[in-house]
Amino acid sequence: MDIKTILKKYLVFVIGLYFLAAGIVLIIHSALGTTPISSVNYVLSLNSPLSLGTCTFIVNVLLILGQFIRGTKSRQDQISILLQIPFSFIFSTFIDFNMALTEDLHPSNYITSIALLLLGCLIQSIGVVLEIKPQVAMMSAEGFVNYAARRYNKEFGKFKVIFDFTLVTVAIILSLIFTQRIEGVREGSLIAACITGYIVSFLNNKIMTR
Repeated sequence: MDIKTILKKYLVFVIGLYFLAAGIVLIIHSALGTTPISSVNYVLSLNSPLSLGTCTFIVNVLLILGQFIRGTKSRQDQISILLQIPFSFIFSTFIDFNMALTEDLHPSNYITSIALLLLGCLIQSIGVVLEIKPQVAMMSAEGFVNYAARRYNKEFGKFKVIFDFTLVTVAIILSLIFTQRIEGVREGSLIAACITGYIVSFLNNKIMTR
């Protein structure tokens, strides 16, 4: 594989990270909760002086450690996991950049909130597919899901649904511990948990097939 092709693949991957970050931020601004993939990060940012991007990077590092703890043996797998560290930093920077860029975005009614939520889910799903297609690296959450899906011989999209529900549950527990009420997790979080994995599967298998 020549250098030009490799650079093109990494460029597509980074574009995918931006789409993923943008989708997450749009869902947050829908005021219906946050996307499952960032629910834990968002709850931590609400209850600490750290930005959402910083909390995202911390959680991503924990997921990276989780992939090593699960016993990956292949040298190629180990390199792929280590590559998640700089990309996690880039992704976290995209999160904070988009949060600043859209700080004045506030839906005026519930229908607008739902529309913003669905748009965010679609953009986030496009980002996930753009991460998968180049096959050069993955973000820690997708890497964790991909490793688990391969280990248990399950489809990536369907296993991601399970993973997303798990994150939402942890976010609710943390929120109750911090504030004795649920923050950052609403019906939008559950909607995103239900549909994002299936959108990813549909886009990956039917639309973005190259």
